[in-house]
Amino acid sequence: MTLWVFGYGSLLWKPGFEVAEQVVSTLPGYARSFCMRSIHHRGTETDPGLVLALDEEPAHACEGVALRAAPGSETATLTYLRERELISSAYLERQLDIDLRDGRRVTAVSYVINRDHVQYCGGLALEEQAQIIARARGGMGPNDEYLHNTARHLTDIGLHDPDLEWLSQRVRHLNA
Repeated sequence: MTLWVFGYGSLLWKPGFEVAEQVVSTLPGYARSFCMRSIHHRGTETDPGLVLALDEEPAHACEGVALRAAPGSETATLTYLRERELISSAYLERQLDIDLRDGRRVTAVSYVINRDHVQYCGGLALEEQAQIIARARGGMGPNDEYLHNTARHLTDIGLHDPDLEWLSQRVRHLNA
């Protein structure tokens, strides 16, 4: 069984599993956005941060990376990802078709936001997102580290996300 995982946030720079192949890819029908309050990794219950999630938006497409798990590690990879991504049930695990830059189409495990979950906060203005990200801190470290790492890795692989670029610059200014 071949296991593909769609990375659009921290999986870009911290997959946590052995990757046999990595290909820039596009997931149609979803947008990457800071629409999930983080109460564990990048914030707390009393002072939540924000993390990225795939928010279903039929007119959009999210560019990211398809990560193929090393052969023989598929079961362990899924177990690891479920422990990491499904910590509060704000994400839903889905098998979604993604288009790889090299022309292939594969089905990938993708973690999308559950809009009915209490942690969902879609539609926040970019300035409000920046204010939250600039100050929040959780068990995995400061929220701005998560933002800056993701923005940098997107740039490194040639992907342009204007909202993340603006947020990264604005949060650097706020924290200067």
